[in-house]
Amino acid sequence: MASELTDVGTDDVRRERVIALAFGGSREQFEAFLQVIREEIPPGTGVILRGSAVTGQRWKDGAPFDADGPGTSDLDLTLVGDAVIGLFTVTGFFVPGVHSRPLSDEDPKIAPSLVPLRETLMTMVGRPVNIQASRELVIQFRGGLLGQPFLTLIEKSDPA
Repeated sequence: MASELTDVGTDDVRRERVIALAFGGSREQFEAFLQVIREEIPPGTGVILRGSAVTGQRWKDGAPFDADGPGTSDLDLTLVGDAVIGLFTVTGFFVPGVHSRPLSDEDPKIAPSLVPLRETLMTMVGRPVNIQASRELVIQFRGGLLGQPFLTLIEKSDPA
């Protein structure tokens, strides 16, 4: 049974939830995570986080974050921008050139240049981290029209 998760608080509430759930309450670990991402993404790339780390519960069944034990819930990063689309192979897309599948254990070869970043992030947080790429239009559609909550981690204007 899917949950309705359209109202999960302000960005500040979402950020605090993410820090509490995914980073054990450590703002320093959260900031270090963001710094690693900033150092590895192309200039002009934004980064958002979606999923249960933002909402506090799984979309599919409403179970709480890490319901299956510590470190079992993943982090779903989406890189937003034109440059990151080119980091995925032709076969790595739901919608070619617009919205990729997640780089994950199930699809480890769809974005080879992002594998080291993914591995570093997973080591930092002790949980799976999935990385996908989308154009801004997809984020606007999913967030605004479909009401799928996300947290902006890095604005596109932030220096990389």
